[in-house]
Amino acid sequence: MVPDLAKPGAPKIPPVPAISLALPPSIQVVSPPARSPNLPRTRWQHQRGNAMWTRTALSALKSHGKPLVDIVPADIADWCPAYPTANEADRRAFWVGFLSALAKHESTYKARAVGGGGLWYGLLQILPATARGYKCNAGTGEDLQNGSANLSCAVRIMAKTVPRDGVIYGQGGRGVAADWGPMRSPAKRMDMSRWLKRQSYCKPLDATRPKARP
Repeated sequence: MVPDLAKPGAPKIPPVPAISLALPPSIQVVSPPARSPNLPRTRWQHQRGNAMWTRTALSALKSHGKPLVDIVPADIADWCPAYPTANEADRRAFWVGFLSALAKHESTYKARAVGGGGLWYGLLQILPATARGYKCNAGTGEDLQNGSANLSCAVRIMAKTVPRDGVIYGQGGRGVAADWGPMRSPAKRMDMSRWLKRQSYCKPLDATRPKARP
């Protein structure tokens, strides 16, 4: 028989203490870090600082490097067959990949590299006088040894020479070859173009689409 708790003399049930759902101060809820957007494949991605270099180059291609993204160079088939019909994101990816492929032959991806007996500096081995001539923010050798500053300057230079000459490489030092010696070497150009053509942003859509089963 259940006792009538309302009657006098009925047993009293102690109140249930309130339960707090708050976490102790010693426990903190940590949100997972926001994921970085996918970055295009580059030749320097094994190097420390590579993500910052890639992001800086992509940012430069959205601003002072936009003429590079807008133009379709006459020799683009030698470098990136998918480029003429690519969207802007894939075009920017190509140019970042191109910069990384050129950096292999200029500095072997060393941001602090100095060549020519103290003449050329950084990832893309830029002459300080050339940087100043193109009004780069980096105007000294020390400035150009910052990887991001060097790449931003390289984009600024190429955004002038490639639209001016209409090509990436042209005989007589046209296009990128106007300022970068490796572009005048057939073997180095071939190495760069072969690597670039293997990247997803340079493959035609039908080349990346899975083949139907027989």
